[in-house]
Amino acid sequence: MKQLQISFRDLKTLDEELLKLRNYYDEHSFKGMLIHIYTEITSKERIGETLEKIEEILPEAEYAGCSSNGNIMHGDFSQDSFVLTCSFLEYETTRIKILQYKLTEDTQEEVSRELCRAVADNKWVKGVEFLLTIRGMSLTGLCEGLSKVTENVQIFGGGAFGADINVDDACVFSKEGGYQEKGVVFILMGGEDLHITSSHVCGWKPLGSFLNVTSADGAILKELNGRPAYDTYYRYLRIKNDENFFLHTLEFPFLYRDKGIDIMRAPVACTPEGFLIMTSDMLQDSMARLAYGDPWTILESTREKAEQLIEFSPQCILIFSCAGRRTFWGNDGVGTETEAYEKVAPTSGFYTSSEFLRHEAYVIQHNVTQVVAALREGEPEKREKLKFTSDKAFEGKIPMINRMAAFIKQTMEELEEANERLEKMAVTDGLTGLLNRAEIQRKITKAVKDEDIDDAYLIMMDLDNFKRVNDQYGHKEGDNVLIRLSGIMKEAMIDLEDNCFCGRWGGEEFMILIFSHGEDEVLDHAEWIRKTMEGIRFEKAGQVTVSTGVIKVHSDETPDQACSRVDEALYEAKNTGKNRVIFYK
Repeated sequence: MKQLQISFRDLKTLDEELLKLRNYYDEHSFKGMLIHIYTEITSKERIGETLEKIEEILPEAEYAGCSSNGNIMHGDFSQDSFVLTCSFLEYETTRIKILQYKLTEDTQEEVSRELCRAVADNKWVKGVEFLLTIRGMSLTGLCEGLSKVTENVQIFGGGAFGADINVDDACVFSKEGGYQEKGVVFILMGGEDLHITSSHVCGWKPLGSFLNVTSADGAILKELNGRPAYDTYYRYLRIKNDENFFLHTLEFPFLYRDKGIDIMRAPVACTPEGFLIMTSDMLQDSMARLAYGDPWTILESTREKAEQLIEFSPQCILIFSCAGRRTFWGNDGVGTETEAYEKVAPTSGFYTSSEFLRHEAYVIQHNVTQVVAALREGEPEKREKLKFTSDKAFEGKIPMINRMAAFIKQTMEELEEANERLEKMAVTDGLTGLLNRAEIQRKITKAVKDEDIDDAYLIMMDLDNFKRVNDQYGHKEGDNVLIRLSGIMKEAMIDLEDNCFCGRWGGEEFMILIFSHGEDEVLDHAEWIRKTMEGIRFEKAGQVTVSTGVIKVHSDETPDQACSRVDEALYEAKNTGKNRVIFYK
């Protein structure tokens, strides 16, 4: 596969460039050609004239394209309104088939069925690229339908856009169906000698706390944390619900996890009630966070992706990159994140209204993301490792963004650490580091009620004559005794992993919950703690022993009944000589 890329603004230039492609095609005896056309212009007349020229000069070419928010040529942002990339096919086995359908809310299911049928009928298909108009509707139905395509087929693509992202004008077009304002074009590609790989790059990082989707109706995100969803944007970012709402929120999408990966979602509009209109469904009770662009992470991610592609050895790379990324970098800087791909293979693409990529069985709609598809005919060639320009040159381009991103990152890390400490404090006894009374009680309640937990046991311990220790030797010595016993408990239970919880029940009393272990093992652990504590000599208090009650929880008793029984077993141990273990079956 060979590729040539051209850009143009007028038909005269197009005519000249197409003749060059014509000559190149004839000189090399290629087996076919696929042309991608990306344009910031949505005019049916201008696009029609372009397609007529292609038909006139390159009648054997398959072609497809769409309107865009900007075009990518040779891995950089193109200043011209039209970009045309021609991939010349070198193998007889490589096949291309283009399909085009009307796309509305009502036709999504039918369209996906047609595509599934087409792939099933053409066993040679290895990948499906699709370009589509999406504004004003949720694409959940289409994505679910496309997910039914045979799993070994790669699926990727992008949503058409226009030069003004606040305007809904967009179109797709192809040799199969011509110009269409509400439509989808599928490019089926495959054959024995064609190889395809596709993936995505993010680079945006979470900002602020998790937000609970407390109310949602399909693609309408109504409430976050019980408040109108729009409040999040105004409260934290002072983004107003005006004509620039879409532009401003595009750089701050929601980040949430679905289908096993992190996905970004950006709203396309906001209703007067404060409901956010999304391009795809967000499930109620899911968790989301705002996200922000980190230049260093973005750059590192695209470089890493380019390095991964070296082994695949592509002959051309297609980029479907969100218009929000162009807005983030600006026209002068946006090529910074795509230039690495051009070092690997000829790179072209466009800035989209949404990006689509198959992940395992699912076709997922992304926002503010970069989808990368790489193609190759024949066997891979060995490539040298990439070399990049110094970070100093990069830092000079956007120093303020970098510093703000670093500030946000550090602040977020400190807040997350503080939250972790607060969460730990809420369930931990400050002196011993064990669970506090409320948390160990909650663990016991959950274990007793959980039918999937087998053989639950409770061990309750009480330090013998502990009041004497505090009264005679002071509370500092008493604290030393409590801390030492808690350490012994932790040591005894370390091999039980997640099937054991230790807590301070109150004062000098402690409780251990063990499940999914046998009676003998539980009693051995209780006896080991007793003997170990018995063998210690404290500096002032000397020997301090511990009495222990152990029970096996009955399937028909409540958590309170279980706690009462283990307390009775402990009481018997205290009243029959102390420093002993009593077990109630």
